[in-house]
Amino acid sequence: MRKLLILGAMLLAGHLYFGVRQGPAPVAAPVSTGVSPSSFDTVFADAYANRRSNIQVSGEGTVTKLLPDDNTGSRHQKFIVRLASGQTLLVAHNIDVAPRIGALRAGDRVQFSGEYEWSDRGGLVHWTHRTASGPHPGGWLRHGGRTYQ
Repeated sequence: MRKLLILGAMLLAGHLYFGVRQGPAPVAAPVSTGVSPSSFDTVFADAYANRRSNIQVSGEGTVTKLLPDDNTGSRHQKFIVRLASGQTLLVAHNIDVAPRIGALRAGDRVQFSGEYEWSDRGGLVHWTHRTASGPHPGGWLRHGGRTYQ
């Protein structure tokens, strides 16, 4: 009996620690970062000009183009976002880890948090999803009042 209680306690602890996510991602309340969009754009402009990568970033922009999903290896939803500064970024959102944004259209506003990687076309933002463990902080996308992570 004692072994069953210990096993039950371990299972409950694992469930509480790792959590069980079912259904759609929770709806996000509006979040104020205290940083203006122009400050976000300055970070991206500096990273692009200095060819910096592996930078945790947050920002927002307007979707200018939806690209076909990348289905090689981990599947990614891909789209181009234009920042207020005019700089463009490729967003690669891992849809094997996080839900895809089903209603995304060109012209929509998207907020994002993830890791920036330099490219000659403006840069890439990825890791826009939760991370179970490891060196990367979790990221997210926000669209239409919903958070995708």
